[in-house]
Amino acid sequence: MGVGGCLALPWRCLVVLCLRLLFLVPAGVPVRSGDATFPKAMDNVTVRQGESATLRCSVDNRVTRVAWLNRSSILYAGNDKWCLDPRVVLLANTKTQYSIQIQDVDVYDEGPYTCSVQTDNHPKTSRVHLIVQVSPKITEISSDISINEGGNVSLTCIATGRPDPTITWRHISPKAVGFISEDEYLEITGITREQSGEYECSASNDVAAPVVQRVKVTVNYPPYISDAKSTGVPVGQKGILLCEASAVPSADFQWYKDDKRLAEGQKGLKVENKAFVSKLTFFNVSEQDYGNYTCVASNQLGNTNASMILYGPGAVHDGNNGAWRRGGCTWLLALPLAQLARHF
Repeated sequence: MGVGGCLALPWRCLVVLCLRLLFLVPAGVPVRSGDATFPKAMDNVTVRQGESATLRCSVDNRVTRVAWLNRSSILYAGNDKWCLDPRVVLLANTKTQYSIQIQDVDVYDEGPYTCSVQTDNHPKTSRVHLIVQVSPKITEISSDISINEGGNVSLTCIATGRPDPTITWRHISPKAVGFISEDEYLEITGITREQSGEYECSASNDVAAPVVQRVKVTVNYPPYISDAKSTGVPVGQKGILLCEASAVPSADFQWYKDDKRLAEGQKGLKVENKAFVSKLTFFNVSEQDYGNYTCVASNQLGNTNASMILYGPGAVHDGNNGAWRRGGCTWLLALPLAQLARHF
């Protein structure tokens, strides 16, 4: 409602005051902006929300009456305060200047203010427009999201401010370059695992520092075994087979020798599973330990497997460390030829 609230005076006093001000803003006299000679108010005043706005009007010794008005409401007439708003104060009423101040300015204070003076029985007015700027503020943003690879993602970031803020999206990633969207909405079609991570929304309007918020996008995908190597170890020594798999959610690992699953805590063996790697340790390798081993990595979206060989000195083995197998249960039938020969 602005600063225009006026005092409720007894009707007799009100009549007297209205008569006193009648010559200040008489009917039929339009409010003019920037009278060429007198009075002279400021140009448009721009302040930030929460700051103080000073409205100045230059006068001279010809002036007999002065007043500041907000739209149709009188704020000050001479030294008399007419509005109830405690934020409006008189700064100066001199022979050269008539000024008021509006403290802790808010958006509803924005608008036209009029300096009205009486000189030689001729009223004159000058108008100044108060512009209130507001720092950007993000009022709505998408929540963190988890989606399967290949799905579509829609992110939203809504912000307010005066002037209207500019909104940009960028992917927080070493491989990302520049902004990926200059809009409230970010659409990603057929998202890939490389597009997972944090997305930052920034709202700026040069009134204050940009405000930023982030949304975490998790892209789920089935396991992919990135490293599985055969290992040669002499009898009686310690041997280790490693299986590394990338997956979201993290993969669960299982180990098989031929078609038999290796149980945790089996004598002479130890299986250690972490987020992206599984380690099969042989504390004292024997002849019976040599052979083909299969690592199976699985999560809710699928599974994959890789074969590797634990061999002794001088053994002939596949230089490619066994064939890679993906999906289903067919890996149990896909043993290297060298392993099959041991059954005959």
